Amino acid sequence: MGPTIDLVADLGEGFGAWSMGDDKALLDIVSSANIACGFHAGDPDIMEATVAECVRRGVSIGAHPSFPDLRGFGRRAMDLTAAEVRNDVLYQLGALNGFAAYHGTEISHIAPHGRLGNLVATRADYADAVADAAARVRPDLILVAQDGELSKAGSERGLPVGIVGIIDRAYMPDGTLVPRSQPGAVIRDAKAIVDRTIRMVCEGLIRAVDGTDLPITADTVLLHGDNPGAVDLARLIRTELTASGVRIAPLRKVLENKRLVA
Repeated sequence: MGPTIDLVADLGEGFGAWSMGDDKALLDIVSSANIACGFHAGDPDIMEATVAECVRRGVSIGAHPSFPDLRGFGRRAMDLTAAEVRNDVLYQLGALNGFAAYHGTEISHIAPHGRLGNLVATRADYADAVADAAARVRPDLILVAQDGELSKAGSERGLPVGIVGIIDRAYMPDGTLVPRSQPGAVIRDAKAIVDRTIRMVCEGLIRAVDGTDLPITADTVLLHGDNPGAVDLARLIRTELTASGVRIAPLRKVLENKRLVA
């Protein structure tokens, strides 16, 4: 029996009349969605429509909270205290949870976005803030994280943790992502991305920028949808994974299967 993996994409990242990516096309490919909660993108109408579409298609929903950085799309560092990070995350979880309840569903996971997502991998105070918010809102809320401080903080609180593989981003030798400000941080070659995905899921390895192989046990693969050709690439990734004997399932099912095997 081959591995099981979740495919997730960041959705609902428009604002007002402005849109980003082809969410409807991606929803035919993914098993889970990270939904913007208004701080880096998204507004009440977009959040409601995205949740409704996920429910209609049976796609698991997750919160995608960020720094309050609408202008910078959540990709800029902000000098916030841990308490401010916790409260900002609680605010965004509450917003998405309202739309989920309205549509008769619930949030399955939380995946910090952008610069916040990078910092919680290395800053224990921010990681604790996010994990505390998640645990108090729902003790079984899945924390989507890279290996690092957030995954550690979640495990310490008894939260389920799903390790994310970010296939179109370059990795440093320590397992963190190469900052977007550096050349080569974003991988754009479709064949390279597909090959990295298959190797990550089937072999548990990913090549770092210095040429070394990093072990990675990914539970979910992030498919970015905001680049030209992103939908075609996402569709190809799913096709190639399936051809390699990989089963696609929502993250909670992936983690349940993992526990049964263990």
